[in-house]
Amino acid sequence: MRTRPVLVFDGDCGFCTTSVALVQRLVRPRCEVVPWQHADLASLGVTAERARYEALWVTPTGRVYGGAQAVAKILLSARGAWPVLGALLTLPPVRWAAHGVYRLVAENRGRLPGGTPACAVPATRAVRWTR
Repeated sequence: MRTRPVLVFDGDCGFCTTSVALVQRLVRPRCEVVPWQHADLASLGVTAERARYEALWVTPTGRVYGGAQAVAKILLSARGAWPVLGALLTLPPVRWAAHGVYRLVAENRGRLPGGTPACAVPATRAVRWTR
């Protein structure tokens, strides 16, 4: 059984990798950080399809949060003032706005600084996650 949460991100995406490195340096979340390409996704209870679509926060008990809610969990796990911002991201209507901003960024990450063609989110997805 895991004792720490796990942050799963797209290690092939330059924008994602740069963002995670910045978060590790500035926010210092208390978690393990692993690119989905090197993670044991089955043991984390997530699929490659979902991991390609959004950043994921997996709790030690196996609960999975994706997208903006994963960002909220990252902030909540940190020290200092970060948890206040993380808590704010969990409250409606901020949560709804954060979800929209996250989707906008995720769907355009290949066009953002550091982005490459490998950053593109698959055009077809069977399921959209909003937790």
